[in-house]
Amino acid sequence: MYYFTICIQGEKCLLGKIALGRMNQNDAGRMVEQAWRCIPHRFPAAELDEHIVMPNHFHGILRIVGAPLVGAPKVIGTIRTAATRTAPTGQRAPTPEAPTLGEMVGAFKSISTDEYICGVRSQGWPRFSGKLWQRNFYEHIIRNEVELERIRDYIRRNPLMWEIDRYNPDCTVPVIDEEGRVVPWDES
Repeated sequence: MYYFTICIQGEKCLLGKIALGRMNQNDAGRMVEQAWRCIPHRFPAAELDEHIVMPNHFHGILRIVGAPLVGAPKVIGTIRTAATRTAPTGQRAPTPEAPTLGEMVGAFKSISTDEYICGVRSQGWPRFSGKLWQRNFYEHIIRNEVELERIRDYIRRNPLMWEIDRYNPDCTVPVIDEEGRVVPWDES
């Protein structure tokens, strides 16, 4: 299982607002929610878990069924799909690997970006410049049930913590680095 976070480019609050510790999705936020629910249709190896659409970011937990265990030896010669490369005549093509988290997150970002652009054109959603989502994303492998429950709880409580959330553009709470020093908010 993987926990991941993706952020809107420039951390603009395009997906809704937090009020009284509750996330109130706008139409764009509901569209992102729907794009999340479509991942297993596109990737049958994906199992969705806890998630939250926030005003300018998204947290989710995703399980990839059939993915190799961390630390398992890699099989030399496997290929992504039979369409990209064929086996020599008379030999069977290797079994395709399970999709990666990066491929799934990339598809999620692409689908939601396309839908957002449609919303800008047809419903007057706020425009964005460049890309909707930031280029990279945060990911963490969930290694056990205790960690899974801790992350699920964090996701559920995320709207309650918005006032001190580092992604909240109105937050003025200082960030403390690993050495206990206060980091100016715009540098964190």
